[in-house]
Amino acid sequence: MANTTPDALSAREREILLRVAREAIAAAVGGNPPPVLDIEKQPPSLQADGASFVTLTRDGRLRGCIGTMEPYQPLLADVQEHAAAAAVSDFRFSKVTKDELEHIQIEISRLTPIKELPYDSTEDLTRALRAGVDGVLINAGGRRATFLPQVWEQLPQPEEFLSHLCQKMGAPADLWKTQKMDVYTYQVEKFCE
Repeated sequence: MANTTPDALSAREREILLRVAREAIAAAVGGNPPPVLDIEKQPPSLQADGASFVTLTRDGRLRGCIGTMEPYQPLLADVQEHAAAAAVSDFRFSKVTKDELEHIQIEISRLTPIKELPYDSTEDLTRALRAGVDGVLINAGGRRATFLPQVWEQLPQPEEFLSHLCQKMGAPADLWKTQKMDVYTYQVEKFCE
């Protein structure tokens, strides 16, 4: 896994990704396959493998969020796949309906490579996390969960952030205090319509 941070996307590249996401959502909601992508005609940064999360909101409330931690396909295809999935496959929400489409806001988060965060104590862990900067992935007992850096806006204290992340993983909120977990961090380049 490379440890280099990708260059920021241009306004044109962001526009392309947002358009592809919007088209994928509309197709998925209509029960259709996503439009065929001509990846070879896109800018190199969209052809390169990239990891992304696509977050859908309606009236400021989460409506769906799906993504991946590791790049395994061209960024353009990754955004398309996760946009469609966020609209119709996020098990936490009912499928987005055609009537909702015009009210859905799209946010794309392009992830940097994940890095292990070594720590010796819970105090080390809470001190090492950078609120508002780091996305966090935890792994314990074969389960894992992540929060994008944007979640710090709702959970600004590291202790609260970690407790909610453990609950998202299906574990007790205090697991991070009672058991050593594998912890990884990453950052995102986020942009919205």
